[in-house]
Amino acid sequence: MTLFPVWAEQVKYLIGIFAILNPLGAIPIYLSLMADRRPDEMHRIALKAAVAVAVILTLSVWVGDALLSFFGIGIPAFRIAGGLLVLIIAIAMFGARTSPAQHTDAEQAEAEAKNDIAVVPLAIPLLAGPGAISLTIVDAHQVASLADQIVFSLGIAGVAAIVWVVLRLAEPIGTRLGTGGLNIATRVMGLILAAMAVQFMADGMLELFPGLSH
Repeated sequence: MTLFPVWAEQVKYLIGIFAILNPLGAIPIYLSLMADRRPDEMHRIALKAAVAVAVILTLSVWVGDALLSFFGIGIPAFRIAGGLLVLIIAIAMFGARTSPAQHTDAEQAEAEAKNDIAVVPLAIPLLAGPGAISLTIVDAHQVASLADQIVFSLGIAGVAAIVWVVLRLAEPIGTRLGTGGLNIATRVMGLILAAMAVQFMADGMLELFPGLSH
């Protein structure tokens, strides 16, 4: 496989990860949690959340396969389960809503009472929730060599950096795009995720039941 197709595949994986993180869709919740906080505190929380996202997803790249092996879970079965979870999240995004798999009302109420919300619930589960972790593990399984895994991890760090920029500029972005603009962006990302989820489930089914391809 030539270098360009490898990079093209990794870029596709990273776009999917960015779509499921959906920092634009998280802006309204983020701003509601940031009410009455100083700008410097908001910037610190945004940075800490982005670093936590990078750490969580990078760990998924390097230990995901080992974790599945420990529990005796095959990649085909995990593709189907992960694809189903991602599809549920994508369907919620079509309605410009946050899936309960990412953020619940109880977690919202708890977060409003906490001083430091950067890691929980902002980084996990709002941004890097079960869907993002599942998607990362499946994508990482497609990355063959050690060098490619390192490049993929660096790409995840780049995606986390974009998340930090979006959260850092949450107020002007929210003002400029408005509710309608943020909802449109969320629906577009949901469409990308839905297509990826169906592909994951189809690939998993074909690996579990090769006879389906005939």
